[in-house]
Amino acid sequence: MSAEVERFFSGQSPLASGVAAFRPRAQQRDMALAVAEAIRDNAILVVEAGTGTGKTFAYLVPALLNGGKVIISTGTKNLQDQLFQKDLPMVRDALKAAVSVALLKGRANYVCHYHLERAQSDGLFKTREDVRHLGKIVKYAKVTQSGDKSGLADVPENAPIWMHVTSTRDNCLGQECPYHKECFVLKARVEAMKADIVVVNHHLFFADVMLRDEGVAELLPACNTVIFDEAHQLPETASLFFGESLSTSQLLELATDTRIEAAASAKDFAPLPKSADELDKAARDLRLVFKKEGRMPASTLDSFKDWQPALKVLGEKLQQLGELLEKQAERSEGLENCWQRAQALSQQLKRWVDEQPSPQPSPVNGRGSNGSPPPLAGEGLGEREGVVRWLEIFHHSLQLNTTPLSIAEIFEKQIGGSARAWIFTSATLAVKQDFSHYQNEMGLLKARTACWDSPFNYGEQALLYVPSNLPEPNSDGYTEAVVQAALPLLEASKGRAFLLFTSLRAMGRAHEILQAEFDRRGWNYPLLLQGEGSRSELLTRFRTLGNAVLLGSQSFWEGVDVRGDALSLVIIDKLPFAPPDDPVLAARIAQLNKQGRNAFMEYQLPRTIITLKQGAGRLIRDETDRGVLMICDPRIIGKHYGKRIWQSLPPMKRTRVEAEAVAFFKAE
Repeated sequence: MSAEVERFFSGQSPLASGVAAFRPRAQQRDMALAVAEAIRDNAILVVEAGTGTGKTFAYLVPALLNGGKVIISTGTKNLQDQLFQKDLPMVRDALKAAVSVALLKGRANYVCHYHLERAQSDGLFKTREDVRHLGKIVKYAKVTQSGDKSGLADVPENAPIWMHVTSTRDNCLGQECPYHKECFVLKARVEAMKADIVVVNHHLFFADVMLRDEGVAELLPACNTVIFDEAHQLPETASLFFGESLSTSQLLELATDTRIEAAASAKDFAPLPKSADELDKAARDLRLVFKKEGRMPASTLDSFKDWQPALKVLGEKLQQLGELLEKQAERSEGLENCWQRAQALSQQLKRWVDEQPSPQPSPVNGRGSNGSPPPLAGEGLGEREGVVRWLEIFHHSLQLNTTPLSIAEIFEKQIGGSARAWIFTSATLAVKQDFSHYQNEMGLLKARTACWDSPFNYGEQALLYVPSNLPEPNSDGYTEAVVQAALPLLEASKGRAFLLFTSLRAMGRAHEILQAEFDRRGWNYPLLLQGEGSRSELLTRFRTLGNAVLLGSQSFWEGVDVRGDALSLVIIDKLPFAPPDDPVLAARIAQLNKQGRNAFMEYQLPRTIITLKQGAGRLIRDETDRGVLMICDPRIIGKHYGKRIWQSLPPMKRTRVEAEAVAFFKAE
């Protein structure tokens, strides 16, 4: 297959004649050859390919030429749609490959006939907009082939109504559903089973690997190759699904669904909706124990005097609701489902409090065994070795989490023992071409590795500027100093800038200062702020305006592609070290240090470098792009590890002189 792959990346190939944007690149060809060899050998391959390499084509061509079944997992649903709707058809047509392609998303992306009917009959909506959106979804469900909510542009993807007309793993009735034969989720799974190429996303892949819930597990046995694009996101995603989480939102949804099902099938049994109301109140009361949002380890809970009684009441109310649901479960499929959910959630709550060694699977079909009510909070709160228990407090909900300190062994078992190829690729996986951090974290010690730099001419196209005399990042007034240092460059670049922050607080403060400075100086550069609209809306405005300044936090550090003159300056306020008070990070650091290892150099620094490379990667997106990357954090120069950081960035010219950075724009 190697000769055929090489031919397709030459200047006379079908790609060259069929794809207008195609340019022969040695890096792309070499990556494609490495992927082809890994597929041939059923090997594990970890690949970093710099911006502009064209890694999508580099893995698609050998995957399509090889034949067999391929699962491609992407970082986000947007990338999933782009791959399915644009990239795959383009390559398939150029290669004249007779392969079938399917798109598979999580069940929450498909209209559910059962819950749509319930929403229509229930009619308990808070706004006229919800009612209007519901009418559009009803019409859409009658004509759509896929049921994918992305196909209904008239209803925003984040509209509240979608929660009422889609299913979750918890409230899906499965084979007991009266609309089982018409189910859009099952239809998507059947198409995926038949297809040669199946496009999923990381959350779906890992949810299925652990929960056997979304259809991917059925695909894996027949699969020859699994390809993870944006593979740098996998450690965090895998940790999420290899652990366990219980949210008060799940309990509120259970209470709501119980009330709806009781009204439809058990109107004569008044204790049921009353019990659902009591569970609702207990879940909300538990959230109100905490006055601030954020994360905290379970070990700190004793400092909250209301925590233990609130958790005890919640466990009791959940248990009581489960007992009442058991008495009514035979009256409808919906009540049966609510009873099973109450059982599963009660067991999960008990596990979190007890910290039993290994979670047992929740019942999926038929009736499970009764779970005893959770014991008093505080009983058995000692941490099990290898996991950390922690809480995350959101504005309206509370989540109880159990996360493994290491996913390497778990993931190694998941991919072992099967004769298939596993490809992991991203623009940011290595630290100075060293993959050991990623391999250790993911359990890929035996993987082949390869690294190709970007084909772009960074030495001519980009400049790295680290301003002098900025204070330490944790000092008072640091954000003010960053903005003052940025103003001369914003003027020289005539806007056209991203300002990327490591915290929402710093982003908000910088926006206030910039707004005042723009007004004072009479600058008319449009100022855009993350949160003022969806990411896609803000990016469309940014590209269209041509001279805007956009302030963003985590959402804009990766997966953002602005080519051309609209973006010529990327400013990063701080090196993106994870917050040291993050309970999972703190536990992992403590474990590594306990083992006599250097947690900072082995874990914290590599993760920071990979995140920084993602942010820096927003600047140069095309062969003709030019711009300045301004990193304000003085630690990149003053600390012993700073050299390791900037040497991991693309090979730009470097300066600490403001005038040289300003002059770079005058040379355009």
